Amino acid sequence: MPSLERTVAVIPARAGSVGVPGKNLRDIGGVPLVARAVATALAAASVDRVVVSTDGLEIAAVATEAGADVIMRPAALSTGTASSESALTHALDVLAERGIEPATIVFLQATSPFTRPRDIDAAVERVRSGERDVVFAAVETHTFVWSLDGAGQARGVNHDPSYRPMRQDREPQYQETGAFYVLDAAGFRRTGYRFFGRVGVAVTPDAIDIDTEYDLRLADAVAHLADGDPSLLPGAESVPAQPAGVATRAAATVGSASGGAASAGGADPLVPDPMPASEIGSRDRLARPLWDPSSMAAELEAELGQGLSEGFSPGPDSDDDLALIEAVVTDFDGVHTDDRVQVDQNGVESVTVNRRDGLGVRMLREAGIPVLILSTETNPVVAARAAKLGVPVLQGVDDKAAALDDWAADAGIRLDRVAYLGNDVNDLGALRAVGWPFAVGDAHPRAIAASRRVLSSPGGAGAVRELAELILERKA
Repeated sequence: MPSLERTVAVIPARAGSVGVPGKNLRDIGGVPLVARAVATALAAASVDRVVVSTDGLEIAAVATEAGADVIMRPAALSTGTASSESALTHALDVLAERGIEPATIVFLQATSPFTRPRDIDAAVERVRSGERDVVFAAVETHTFVWSLDGAGQARGVNHDPSYRPMRQDREPQYQETGAFYVLDAAGFRRTGYRFFGRVGVAVTPDAIDIDTEYDLRLADAVAHLADGDPSLLPGAESVPAQPAGVATRAAATVGSASGGAASAGGADPLVPDPMPASEIGSRDRLARPLWDPSSMAAELEAELGQGLSEGFSPGPDSDDDLALIEAVVTDFDGVHTDDRVQVDQNGVESVTVNRRDGLGVRMLREAGIPVLILSTETNPVVAARAAKLGVPVLQGVDDKAAALDDWAADAGIRLDRVAYLGNDVNDLGALRAVGWPFAVGDAHPRAIAASRRVLSSPGGAGAVRELAELILERKA
C-alpha cells in the first residue's frame, strides 16, 4: 500500500565536481553543504521525508548523520553530463519500490546554502493547492542583459539599447537561482522535465549559488559575518514575525543565532546560518526512516565491499576526463610503501619500495606532468626516495590541503586538474581539495569514501604505476 507521505525533498549530491572539488562536502559556516541542505529540508514543515541521492559514500555518511535517508545513485547517472532529472527519476523509482509515492517533490540544491524553509513551505502549498504545477526559486532582477553575435557585436537581449528607462520604471524579470523546484510528482513523471504545466515563481531574497571557489568563499564569509546576527543574512529584513504561540519547525530544529532554542513567538529562523553542527540531524516530525542507522551503515559497508571487488569508483566522470590531469601528488607511507617499517637493532628505520612505482613516476615526468610527494611524517628515507625519483617532497605537513593549495598556486596549476593518491585518514583534506582524488586498493575506508577512483593495486605494490598508466593512456 503506497505511503501517505505527501511531500518528499530530494537533494542530488554527486561526488564528482570539476569547478569546486568535493563541493557538496565543503563547509559553509562550519557545516558541509549537503548537511545544510538536509537541515533546511528538515526545518520545512511541509516536507515529510528528506532523501539525498548520491554516488559518494562519504556524502552518504554525512547526509545520514544529518538526518536524511540516502539513495545510492548508479555511476551512469553520476557523470558530469547526467541530468538532475535523471537523479530525481531514479530516486522516485527507488522510493516507489519501498511503497513511497509522494504527491509533491521538492528538488533542493545543496549548492544554495541560504535557502529558507518558509520559502519552501509557501511553494509547496501553491503546488498542493493546485494553483501551480511547478514553483521555482528566483530573484527579481532589473538587470540589462547583453549577448555577443558572431562578429563580437554586443546586442541587447531584454531591452532596447536606444531607450534607457529608470530602474523603477522597468518591469521586473526573474532570474532562476536553482535553489529549489517544487513539482507535482505526477506531472514530473509524465513529462520527465522540471518545467511543465502551470509554472510559478517563488521570489526569494538570495541568489548565491556555489559554482566556483570564489562563490564558496563568498558564501562562507557571509555565513561567518552573520554568526550571531541573522539580520545580516539575505532577506532577513522581510521575514515576518510568527503569530504568538505558533512555533516553527525550523525553530525546534535549528535553534537561535546563539545556538540555543528559539522562542515560539520569534521570527522564522533563517536557515542554514547560523547553524550549529550540534543541531543537525533532528527528524522529530518526519516519517519513519527508510533505514535505521545500523542498517544504513551495513548498506554502505556492503556497497563499499562490492565496490572494491568490482573496481567501484565513487562519483566518476568519463574516463576521458583523466586527460585533464596536469599534476600528480602522492602520500609516501602506504602509497609508495606497504605502510610497514623495518627497525634494526640500532633503531634505524627502513622501508621497502617498488621499482614499478619508480618507473611510473619517471613516465609521468617524461610526459611533462609534475609529481610531488606530500608526507605527514619527517623521515630521511622519504627525502632520499624523492631525490632518487627526481621529484620535490614536502615533509612534516600537518595540513595537507593547505600545503597542496600553496604548492599548486606556486606551480600555476588549478586544483581541479590535480590528482592526489592517498591511503589513510590524514589524506582526507588533500583528497577533498583536488579534482581527482585516488585511493590505493588497500586504503582506509574513509579515504576510499573520499576518493573518486579506487585503484586495484595496494600501496607499495604498483599503485603509483597504475595511476600513471591510467593518466597517460587517456592523454595519448
